[in-house]
Amino acid sequence: MQTTEIKNLCEVRGILYPCAEKFRRVIVTGPPGSGKTTLVTKLRGWPEEGYLDLSQKGWWRDRVLSYRPREVHLGFPFKGFEDGHAVFDREWLEAPAEPDLQRIQIPPVPKWFWQRNWRRYFLFDFQLPSAQVIFSTRKERKTRGTHPVDINLTLEIVQRQVKVYESVAQYMTQQGMRVIVRNSFQGVPRQFS
Repeated sequence: MQTTEIKNLCEVRGILYPCAEKFRRVIVTGPPGSGKTTLVTKLRGWPEEGYLDLSQKGWWRDRVLSYRPREVHLGFPFKGFEDGHAVFDREWLEAPAEPDLQRIQIPPVPKWFWQRNWRRYFLFDFQLPSAQVIFSTRKERKTRGTHPVDINLTLEIVQRQVKVYESVAQYMTQQGMRVIVRNSFQGVPRQFS
């Protein structure tokens, strides 16, 4: 994953963001155990997790996105699956497939001046530490039994989950969506080269 550090940064409640961004448009996402909840808590964002299926047309108008900053689990279209799934859904875990990037619904380009540009409206903050870091965190979390997604945990599953999120983040960037990536817990924001 080729990313570069973003240079012009400002601190928002102890977290670095590009200075030009609007704080209330931040959507925090990433695989399980990547630090989403911790980041949203520090930002004093909406406390409950949301779910957003990127394979559904018009997801950008979903009520889940009304409250921001917000932690959101993403559902993806996968090859061989008709419906979108999260990377912790049993169906995907039993038959992990590559994301079908062409089936991700991207907001249309506005045709008129007064139309909202949904591609540029939200800032997707992808939490993508290494699979090994996430695996260690989830392994420790598994001993407490607080997260059902950690039950059948393996490093291979975590690696696949991280890879899915990396490819989707890069694809969304290529399609003109606003995306930043953090390679460590609450690390410096990066962008795709």
